[in-house]
Amino acid sequence: MLTRRLMNHEWGGWVLLCTLGVLAIAVPVLNLAVPQDNPFHVSTYTVTLMGKYLCFAMLAISLDLVWGYCGILSLGHGAFFALGGYAMGMYLMRQIGTRGVYGNPELPDFMVFLNWDQLPWFWYGFDHFWFAMLLVVLVPGLLAFVFGWLAFRSRVTGVYLSIMTQAMTYALMLAFFRNEMGFGGNNGLTDFKDILGADLQSDVTRIVLFVTSAFALAATYLMCRVIVTSKLGRVITAIRDAEDRTRFIGYRVEYYKVWIFTLSAVLAGIAGALYVPQVGIINPSEFQPLNSIELVAWVAVGGRGTLYGAALGAVLVNFGKTYLTGALPEVWLFVLGALFILVTVAMRNGIVGLFRKLRHG
Repeated sequence: MLTRRLMNHEWGGWVLLCTLGVLAIAVPVLNLAVPQDNPFHVSTYTVTLMGKYLCFAMLAISLDLVWGYCGILSLGHGAFFALGGYAMGMYLMRQIGTRGVYGNPELPDFMVFLNWDQLPWFWYGFDHFWFAMLLVVLVPGLLAFVFGWLAFRSRVTGVYLSIMTQAMTYALMLAFFRNEMGFGGNNGLTDFKDILGADLQSDVTRIVLFVTSAFALAATYLMCRVIVTSKLGRVITAIRDAEDRTRFIGYRVEYYKVWIFTLSAVLAGIAGALYVPQVGIINPSEFQPLNSIELVAWVAVGGRGTLYGAALGAVLVNFGKTYLTGALPEVWLFVLGALFILVTVAMRNGIVGLFRKLRHG
């Protein structure tokens, strides 16, 4: 049964998986084995940038799972991404030890600077990788479960739910900006040294993180694809298309919505955990509502309700953002606004929908 579902992928899914496989093999070779003066050499900066795009693609798939297939438009998914990133950042901060500016073996530099006497209780355990990874999953998942349970049992839907998710991420941003919260305040967590004993600045570590991100994205796509093509997926799609009718025929709609929302948040948290060691910083700006709105734009541009289209949109929009913010920084926000208008007016099914239309004449 599982094999049949995987064999029934659309062409876009196969393209995504094959591309990730090629990148996981070719990029390490072109970075580590090809000399820097060779035109085919892939720089470490490019590897890091590509790894960041893969994390964004994973985040986009997590949103597409709830928005594209269940009709839950979340404007707060950036919060789950940031929480996973903070859990990883706390582990990386604990690994610095005496190599920090103040040389304190237990307290991170920002705590020493703020005259903290001891490590807060919620930082205990983050010197262990397994504990940090557990929190990467549990914290976003628990927040999504509690939020979803309260919202979906109260039958909050549509724009009201979207506003509530946006308020959630904004509240978290304000909280994490406060120094007394114990998460680095405005500056966040940075100056990481190593992960699992490996130097974060070395080319090999960067390659390992890139390949791990590629495999995580492939696994995320496959898992979500299996879910949406299963009986559970058909129920979720029915909820999107006719929630009241689905409820009237006996399904506990709120249970399905809480489950899919929680799973999506966990995937977003894992994406955030992979993102932080590659970019080298996590701060409260990741909670900005604008980030979650941009995430919706990625999914819409690529193609809502396709999974692989969401990944494509994330990569293309962020590539454009990287280029334009460097070449024409004042233009980027206008381009983003134009994308919203273009997708709404002329490309309601995104790039994937356009390709499908061209294929079928």
